[in-house]
Amino acid sequence: MTHKLPKIIFFGTEDYSLGTLQALVGAGFIVSAVITKPDAARGRGQKITESPVKTYALAHNIPVMTPAKLRDITEDIRALQPVAGILVAYGKIIPQSIIDLFEPGIINLHPSLLPRWRGPSPIEAAISHSDTETGVTIMQLEAAMDAGPIYVQKSIPLTGTETKPELYETLFSLGNSLLIDTLPAILSGKLTPTPQTGEPIFCSLLSKHDSLINPKTMTAQQADAHIRAHLGFPRSRVSLGSDTCIITKAHTSKDADGPLSFPCRDGIYLTIDELISPKSGKKMTAEAFLRGH
Repeated sequence: MTHKLPKIIFFGTEDYSLGTLQALVGAGFIVSAVITKPDAARGRGQKITESPVKTYALAHNIPVMTPAKLRDITEDIRALQPVAGILVAYGKIIPQSIIDLFEPGIINLHPSLLPRWRGPSPIEAAISHSDTETGVTIMQLEAAMDAGPIYVQKSIPLTGTETKPELYETLFSLGNSLLIDTLPAILSGKLTPTPQTGEPIFCSLLSKHDSLINPKTMTAQQADAHIRAHLGFPRSRVSLGSDTCIITKAHTSKDADGPLSFPCRDGIYLTIDELISPKSGKKMTAEAFLRGH
């Protein structure tokens, strides 16, 4: 690693941001500061907790900033010049006045093949729409969401069996490797970005309202993709009599081949293999659920 490359300020908050920060430190890049969202209520107990990025940075003696508003730390960033910015799942829109403090701007790792799936849920969108491929994009950040020019992309095929956790791990591992490989050329100016081409397709922020599925109005493939795309959050819920259960695993088939098989809109069956009962809160097989009811 050449010491002529500029120092880095890293923006990130989510669990998968941590992997990128670890990769940067492990590759020998100088991270001068970490900017992450303020401590917040997390998990089932809603305990006030710091982000994993903050925990890692403090353990490695990297200064941490947790501004409520990014403009509040403008002078702190300016004092660290010259500095480059890298952003992975920070969780806030970056104003142009902050982007302009960095050279060459802020570099962003986005888990989709832009301009397809601009927005906050590209991995879930790729699975739920049964895309045949996806990938990662290293881009230059702009104030408009995911609209910046592209340095490099890498694609992978999708089999139609991926789950959200699996694809998150695959894409961010791929993206971290791609970022580390191309970052020296980006920071030295040897690699410059090119504008996005094609019509952008957007995905939205997911909420609990996106969780309910109805086999009568969906094809079996749509229902199965919904379940795989929404594991963790917001999950997939289905009404079973007087209960609304969370589906954690299912499959499709031409015939009803399980105790909880439902004909979908296209005549193909969705069979629930595993679910979480609302009464016990425990994960169980379909057979165990029926025995209890």
